[in-house]
Amino acid sequence: MVDLSAIAKWPNVPACYEWLSLDRRGDWRLQGERVTHRGLIEFMNRQYGSDETGRWFVQNGPQRVYVDLACTPWVFRRDGTGFIAHTGAPAGEIRNVLIDEEGSILLLGEPGIGLLDDRDLATFLDECRLADGSPADETAFAELMRGKGSIVNWKVMPLTATLTRELPERFGFQPRPRG
Repeated sequence: MVDLSAIAKWPNVPACYEWLSLDRRGDWRLQGERVTHRGLIEFMNRQYGSDETGRWFVQNGPQRVYVDLACTPWVFRRDGTGFIAHTGAPAGEIRNVLIDEEGSILLLGEPGIGLLDDRDLATFLDECRLADGSPADETAFAELMRGKGSIVNWKVMPLTATLTRELPERFGFQPRPRG
């Protein structure tokens, strides 16, 4: 839950843009440098939220520090049989699975759309099956990514091809918020 109490005291603090980003592995970056300080990471994870226009930010006292997104607002990682977001929040029930033109897997969980951390990609792809139950191979994934109609399922959910450039509009987020 994002703490907005400081805004009441200091309502006119200007927002900050182009300083903070979230990379494809769910790591925070300050001006391109990976954040490694555990306390700072935990603070940013707690204060991560979005506004009504789909701009994601970290609330730092009265100031909003808007986040440039490498792909999606969430990055999901394996956690036992489920997934967790880069913030540590549970992904909850996965409602849709997408694959983009580069072979990245995107999961629609309870918090929203998230990129699957590439370190979990091999395990995820090994769980995918063709309609006849046989393991999905590289050819099936390539056909699916090209929109040729191969049916590939993860568990009982079919993977749907998508284009990365369509994600922001489809899921209502701004990857590069600016003032």
